[in-house]
Amino acid sequence: MPSEEINQFSPSEKEFNPEIAPPEMVPPGVSPKEEADPEVKAAELLKARESPIRKFLPFLAVIGIGLLGFLFFKFFLPKLRGLPKVKEVTLTYWGLWEEKGVIEPMIAEFQKENPHIKINYLQQYYKDYRERLQSVLARGEGPDIFRFHNTWLPMFKNELAPVSPDVFDAASFEAIFYPVVKKDLRYGTNYYGIPLMFDGLSLFINSEIFEAAGKTPPTEWDELRKLAIDLRTPAEGSIQTAGAALGTTGNVDHWSDILALMMLQNGVDLANPTGELAEDALVFYTLFSTTDLVWDETLPPSTYAFATGRVAMYFAPSWRAFNIKEINPNLQFEIVPVPQLPGSKVSWASYWVEGVNKKSDYEKEAWEFLKFLSTKETMQKFYSEASKTRLFGEIPSRVDLADLYQSNPYVAPFLEQASYAQSWYLASRTWDNGINEKMIKYYEDAVNGVLGGGKAKEVLQTCAQGISQVLNQYQVSY
Repeated sequence: MPSEEINQFSPSEKEFNPEIAPPEMVPPGVSPKEEADPEVKAAELLKARESPIRKFLPFLAVIGIGLLGFLFFKFFLPKLRGLPKVKEVTLTYWGLWEEKGVIEPMIAEFQKENPHIKINYLQQYYKDYRERLQSVLARGEGPDIFRFHNTWLPMFKNELAPVSPDVFDAASFEAIFYPVVKKDLRYGTNYYGIPLMFDGLSLFINSEIFEAAGKTPPTEWDELRKLAIDLRTPAEGSIQTAGAALGTTGNVDHWSDILALMMLQNGVDLANPTGELAEDALVFYTLFSTTDLVWDETLPPSTYAFATGRVAMYFAPSWRAFNIKEINPNLQFEIVPVPQLPGSKVSWASYWVEGVNKKSDYEKEAWEFLKFLSTKETMQKFYSEASKTRLFGEIPSRVDLADLYQSNPYVAPFLEQASYAQSWYLASRTWDNGINEKMIKYYEDAVNGVLGGGKAKEVLQTCAQGISQVLNQYQVSY
């Protein structure tokens, strides 16, 4: 019997079937018949190998999320609430010449980049502006940012915050702006204020008068004097067409700037206008009405006279072009640099500056805004916005923008002279009732003294004494 059972499973007696597993290879509870189905086998194996903990995974996930939420609200959220929030700031900005619509696009762009800083721009009326501004600053109620004239630093040095190094260090400041700015806005070791514009004096000539006479614009003073005589058209007892608006104080707009320019070109110390050089410059100015008779006190103010075609040559800042076009849109005129003396190269500067109130609670934010306004991109946009409503915008104060406006006939002559411009406390039309107007009064007395027959030496000695008193009053040392 044993031998027969063995022979039944002998390979020689029965063929091997791979689909029938040996008894020891079948999982418990699975019959050989069920194991023969591959799909059933795979499913059952997977089910057998599955860990019991998998059944609890969804439940564990819910518990985990709940625990994380509890930890967040219990421990982390209170700490986040304790962090300082970005403080919202409102800066009050007193402007002077630009309407709100011109500067609003730049303000909007800045506020978009700095949503926590709001700018409240208030355009001020120019008359009594300096006194009103200084009064509110003294009470601690002044604006955070305000515009002031470049000659007002002696009057405002105690109210102004120095330019932050985060805005411009000294080297950057001096490289970006014209040399005259470095001289005008420096007090001690710091700079005070950022100029967003530049202006000065240029010579306006009547193109029709020059073309009719076959003349070209003068480049030196002697040439201008001869042209003024040649282009003068006399009338009975008066002047029909003046050669140049020079020589008096009452009806020559910007006469103090012109006289200061002549004296600076002649090497005069305006703080002490005595000596032969000062006398020569003063007498030369008066010659146009006393000797040459190319201008007199019977003529209307020089801006109006030029706009109406009654004067061939006239000195003015750039903004006078707006007045001229308003009075006479058809007048053909050209603007050229001021004449020079042989061997000299000096022009005149008179411009406005943006400063920061040193008592402002938001000095850092104020400087951030002025830094934005003084970038190349913003200054170009500023110019473009203003140009939408007038002949041209504010002449840029940045040296690296000059090339962009070389083709503009109203702007180019002023930029051409900017690199060698000088300034002093004889700037007209600042309405400051302060350092400029007090200085101008002493020089006015000197001019009128010569026109009245006085000696230049004597009137200038009196002038110099008055100038010294004003400089002492505002603690300006030379």
